[in-house]
Amino acid sequence: MKRSVKVLIVDDSAVVREALSRLLSVDPEIEIIGTASDPFIAARKIAVQVPDVMLLDIEMPRMDGLTFLKKIMSQHPIPVVICSSLVDGQCETTLGALDDGAIEVIAKPRLGTREFFEEARIRITDIVKAASKVQMSRKCLKRVLPKLTADVIIKKVPPLAKMRTTDRVVVVGASTGGTEALRVFLQALPLDCPGMVVVQHMPEKFTASFARRLDDLCRITVKEAANGDALMRGHVLIAPGNRHLLLKSSGARYHVEVRDGPLVSRHRPSVDVLFRSAAHYAGRNAVAVIMTGMGDDGARGIRELKDAGAATIAQDEATSVVFGMPQEAIKTGGIDRVLPLELIAPEVLRICTFT
Repeated sequence: MKRSVKVLIVDDSAVVREALSRLLSVDPEIEIIGTASDPFIAARKIAVQVPDVMLLDIEMPRMDGLTFLKKIMSQHPIPVVICSSLVDGQCETTLGALDDGAIEVIAKPRLGTREFFEEARIRITDIVKAASKVQMSRKCLKRVLPKLTADVIIKKVPPLAKMRTTDRVVVVGASTGGTEALRVFLQALPLDCPGMVVVQHMPEKFTASFARRLDDLCRITVKEAANGDALMRGHVLIAPGNRHLLLKSSGARYHVEVRDGPLVSRHRPSVDVLFRSAAHYAGRNAVAVIMTGMGDDGARGIRELKDAGAATIAQDEATSVVFGMPQEAIKTGGIDRVLPLELIAPEVLRICTFT
């Protein structure tokens, strides 16, 4: 019999605790071993039984969630998923939890239609299961670096002349563990890198803060994508949470389309949606990268990209927090190269420069 994922829910709202318990208990592979209204109660319960995953609120009495997260990570690291309200002013603080060791950030479930509840159930149960597979000893808890420009190393020089009718475009998909993987990848890119489009599975409103955070840390420009945004060298567009993002072209120029729609591959935004649009509009002029994450979103799309002549890269198992998405992509035969995280940026630049 398959072992269930044991979950502890820590939130000061009885309504939220009950909603999360009800939502997760529908899945036979998940077991709620307890709930707690604050970190002190949670600590006592962890002393009796250590959960596989802890869902943790940020704002709580007696001790806030971020302080408790730091204590957990320094004393007894376990996979923690931050469960936060969608409040614009709190997004930056909540995303800071990822630097302190949290695996993922999810939105608290809200009252809504049956369809809304089912989508929330799919998202949250998938994230909890993904978090349970993370080996905490392998999770990199590095502090982020301050933003620097290329001037500290070398003066800016003109880009190499290329005999092509179109510029290369890079499309990237990531999920669990992707926030850190994207930081490492994007910080390694120079100011004149090819235009990029990224789907990172993340709740709505958090993607804008996530993009601003990356923009502060990277030499290149990073922003949440808006409908009609053009791709430019040295610019990265992040798919808005809860919206699909498609690559389009007009002549030799690329732009993006933000679109509503159902969950695709259990996600919105979906990597498969982005990759399929890139296969259609960019084809052999695309470079596709699939990074850490649970499930198979992006596997079919990256196969379509390879068939269209694109270069394809998957993050390797050793550097992935969860190897699901890269592994499923490899199984399709759609991957040219499997690389550790730190070698992906140099390889993307090599492909875009010499092929």
